[in-house]
Amino acid sequence: MPASLAASLSASQRRALLRLTATLPITLAFGAPRALFAQTAALAGAGASFPSLVYGRWAAAYEKAKGQAVSYKPTGSGDGVKQITARGVAFGGSDSPLASDELTKRKLVQIPMLVGGIVPVVNLPGVPEGHLQLTGDLLAELMMGRVAKWNDGRIAALNPGVALPALPVKRIVRADKSGTTEGYTKYLSAVSPAFAKDVGANAQPKWPGEVEAAEGNDGMAKALKAAPGTIAYVSYDRVQRDKLNGVRLRNAAGQWVAAGEAGFKSAIANSDLSRKGDDLASLMDRDGAESWPITMTSFILIDATPATGVGAAPVMSFLYWCFMHGDDLTRGTGFAPLPVALQSKLAARFAAVKPADGKLPAYLGI
Repeated sequence: MPASLAASLSASQRRALLRLTATLPITLAFGAPRALFAQTAALAGAGASFPSLVYGRWAAAYEKAKGQAVSYKPTGSGDGVKQITARGVAFGGSDSPLASDELTKRKLVQIPMLVGGIVPVVNLPGVPEGHLQLTGDLLAELMMGRVAKWNDGRIAALNPGVALPALPVKRIVRADKSGTTEGYTKYLSAVSPAFAKDVGANAQPKWPGEVEAAEGNDGMAKALKAAPGTIAYVSYDRVQRDKLNGVRLRNAAGQWVAAGEAGFKSAIANSDLSRKGDDLASLMDRDGAESWPITMTSFILIDATPATGVGAAPVMSFLYWCFMHGDDLTRGTGFAPLPVALQSKLAARFAAVKPADGKLPAYLGI
């Protein structure tokens, strides 16, 4: 590593750089002209709304540091996969990982980016923020429309001393094809055989009974705040930003926990994401006293067979820069960074990008 470069990096960034460049050709890592990174057109991304606030923060930081504009539209995971498959965007965001055969069919490379949590949220006048407790199976009953009012005895039994209103339970769900919904319904299906049978894990399920549908995580938060008696589900960062009333859940260790970065990190530590660097490993309902039960990894998809190496370099440079600054960029966002075991595999993922012109993309945008 050149001395001038090493001196400009923190200790953690130097360690990351050594890990990520260990398998790269020297000409790719340090021999590429800076002109290759200079771009005038904005990089466009679209897809998962779950991590969209973080991606917006990363894009702003990258433009400030490198002068390259990056835009990201939170259109939902389904649309993100659709748009990158059609090559309508430079990268697509999805909370629902594609299987290897689907990646091959669509000629895409899938890159895990960060870890976050889905949080059931309620609008219950008189119930203090973070005081409502639900088990997974009772949450499933609520989401199936099988609990009529909030002062139902089953809810009251889990919440002694909490003044539950006699309001009807109103459910808000995603209108779009959503990775957040798929993650949420995967959890509910895992903890409730009845939910698995009647609704199932799906990015756009058919919910029983009458529900209100809203677009994206932000639409869910807005609809929830507008209507007392409602329950919805959003990413944890929206709970923080919009000061929503998040539900406490009983986790696999039998502990009542609130969502938060500590809970996401505990879920990571107690999964094969940390133990084996398996980015497809489930983070749902993991062991660990602090583990948040509805934790999941979010991904970005890029073209595996771009026309030219030069054309592929801008998006890869952006993603590489995000990994290099990941811990600092993710801190305080309501998400958790990927474990080192997974970060170290980034070079191999990028090596799977094979431009048609045979030129290696120069993406060292640190």
